[in-house]
Amino acid sequence: MLAIRHTLLLLSIILVAQVDAQQLPQLTQYQFNDYVVNPAVAGSRPFFEIRSAHRYQWVGIQDAPRTFTFSGSSPVGEKMGVGGYIFTDIVGPTRRTGFQFSYAYHLKLTQDIKLSLAVSAGMLQFLIDGSKIQFHDPGDPVLDEQLRGDLLPDAKFGFYLYGERFWFGATAPQLLQNKVYFLDQASTLSRMEDHYYMMGGYRLPIGDDWRVEPSFLLKYTTPVPLKIDVTATIRYKDTFWLGAGFRTNDAYSAMVGYWLKKTFQFGYSYDIITSNLQNYSTGTHEVMLAVTIGKDPATREVVVP
Repeated sequence: MLAIRHTLLLLSIILVAQVDAQQLPQLTQYQFNDYVVNPAVAGSRPFFEIRSAHRYQWVGIQDAPRTFTFSGSSPVGEKMGVGGYIFTDIVGPTRRTGFQFSYAYHLKLTQDIKLSLAVSAGMLQFLIDGSKIQFHDPGDPVLDEQLRGDLLPDAKFGFYLYGERFWFGATAPQLLQNKVYFLDQASTLSRMEDHYYMMGGYRLPIGDDWRVEPSFLLKYTTPVPLKIDVTATIRYKDTFWLGAGFRTNDAYSAMVGYWLKKTFQFGYSYDIITSNLQNYSTGTHEVMLAVTIGKDPATREVVVP
């Protein structure tokens, strides 16, 4: 059964364009890693920030996805922002690793509202480790025990409309739609498919110390049905927060976090699976770590997510 499962996994990767909606990293704490989703976020907050996310998906299932992201962004003057990120997404014998650098320009539409436009570019690598795959027929010539994969350029465009109380943006990753060749074949069905993300939220103050923040992340790629993350977070003095969320046809989530001395951030989320995978997995764990350096956050107009 192990050999059959690994063989099916390999075939699913080779046909990724047809059956896999998650060609890009999925994060439950998307509002705390919004730059990874949308490069136009760079420069929208008045300080340099470094963020990382560590996601362990479907704990208890062999070869389940593991995701790591590391990003940094900063304003440059009053109208520009720059940033970059790297990520690794591992599923069994397959690995996707990528990096991008971005530039954003911020336009002041009104006294309180700005619009950021951004582009980013980088490289994306797909790999299959043949030594980790066991075939029913040991002499099967489909794949040897070497690392096989492809290295491709990648690009992304995004916009981000924001103010003191709200944020809304959209992004289009994998603009180049390159084909992926895992083996030495003349043709392939694997492609970096179009993805479309839309993200937004609102900050609702409750008294002087509390704030409620509903937010959403919409994800779409053909031919997979639309997927939506909806999250509500309660914050206390920009120091401590609790949150809960829901991802369509996937999971419920709970999260908690702390901001130490307006500099060091820690966040943790746990996904409760709602699909049939709940019979085999105990859930998904995700950890977020961040450092923010710059102006006093207490005087800023836009609150750090």
